[in-house]
Amino acid sequence: MAFGPRIAELRRNAKESLQDVANAVGVTKTHIWDLERGRSANPSLTVIEGLANHFKVSVAFLVGEDIEAGDADPELARMFRLAGQLEDHERLAVDDMIQSYIRRRKEREQQRRA
Repeated sequence: MAFGPRIAELRRNAKESLQDVANAVGVTKTHIWDLERGRSANPSLTVIEGLANHFKVSVAFLVGEDIEAGDADPELARMFRLAGQLEDHERLAVDDMIQSYIRRRKEREQQRRA
């Protein structure tokens, strides 16, 4: 699950309003709304940590990097375990490939919007 929907789900499960979460984290209600909707792509570490502390979850869980989370993709967890067997230079190559795929996808999406 992506960052925004995860925040929304945590907020709903806690039966809190946008304003409740905003007050707890020290940001505006609009900022929480934008985060939930994916309109704020790069929240500060302070905000991420504040949200994690407020909802009593790890930062890794909140940002979708916890491979042990209940909603984690089992295929990605398998690939993560396999990557642990690689040497450092091999991991760097895999990371570079992943970043390249992400950049290309973003470029294609931008071209479609234009």
